[in-house]
Amino acid sequence: MAQDYQSSSSRQPRRREETQRSSNTRRRKKRSGLSGAAIYAIFVIGVSALLACIGWVAANDVLALNKPEKTATITITNDDSFGDVAEKLKDEGLIEYKFLFNLFATFTRSKDDVVAGTFTLNTDMDYRALLSGMSANSATRATVTVTIPEGYTVDQIFTLLEEKGVASVEDLQDMAANHDYAFSFLQDLELGDYHRLEGYLYPDTYEFTTPQNPLYVINKMLVRFDEQFTDAMRQEVADSGRTIHEIITIASMIEKETDGNDRADIASVIYNRLNNPSGGTQGYLQIDATLAYINGGKVPTEADKAIDSPYNTYLYKGLPAGPISNPGLESIKAAMNPNSTSYYYYALGDDGVHHFFKTLREQQNFIATQELYNK
Repeated sequence: MAQDYQSSSSRQPRRREETQRSSNTRRRKKRSGLSGAAIYAIFVIGVSALLACIGWVAANDVLALNKPEKTATITITNDDSFGDVAEKLKDEGLIEYKFLFNLFATFTRSKDDVVAGTFTLNTDMDYRALLSGMSANSATRATVTVTIPEGYTVDQIFTLLEEKGVASVEDLQDMAANHDYAFSFLQDLELGDYHRLEGYLYPDTYEFTTPQNPLYVINKMLVRFDEQFTDAMRQEVADSGRTIHEIITIASMIEKETDGNDRADIASVIYNRLNNPSGGTQGYLQIDATLAYINGGKVPTEADKAIDSPYNTYLYKGLPAGPISNPGLESIKAAMNPNSTSYYYYALGDDGVHHFFKTLREQQNFIATQELYNK
């Protein structure tokens, strides 16, 4: 009996010990479960707060909220990608997130609405307003002032207008070549080549919104020419026996050759060479500016004198095929009223002005004394 009692007594402490261990394990698991749930809850709250912050910041950019006041002028060229446009907007502080702007434009199918031009935009404009503000019919199109210098060619004028965001060179060329403008001085000029307007795009200062219809741009310059070339001037040209096209052609050469103070004397040289084919240059005008017109604007060389072109006044007698630049009013007036001289030659001196001579020998003797020609 004693043996049985001892056996039963020894098992009871072990049960209590096992029960206690089991209870401790449950308490540890409970505490561990509570801790994991708390960490997960904190993680969820943190992520939600982060996403809410990101969403709020993104919403601020999309909706143009809480942005400092700023107005900026953005110029978009035909070569710019949509990414380039977004970069310009970010650089000016109009947007913060380029990827988000690109995403918005993609989903709203607004990318193709953005056109080349200059636009005035500000930080009060949300994404939708910015995209609308860079469209063809936008009221935010900027007004640009374009000054066309006297003596610019059609190609130079079109390049300048494209640089200013007014219209593309391609569109301007197409409109110059193929539109039949209702001006009497253009009626005898055939369609098909944009150079037909050379001489008639009046050099002046103009204001255009950007982008602008190329038809309107060209017509505006032709209207200015029509205003400057008065009825009295047209009658004077008619009385001289020459045509307006011939006068503008002569004026265009004067414009490219003048030092600014000698237009009427250069005109006299041109007329002396035209009217006296048996003297002086034997009817060849030999105007270097005509060579520059056909060689791409480079300084003429001896080799250029052999270029077969109706504009080459060294190779063909008389006037070139047409104007070689767009002259200003002073050059037009000089072409209509040249000085009366016996000059057939002129040369630029070291003093920066032209000197005029009756004979080739006089001109060559002068050139020999000038450092400009002896470098």
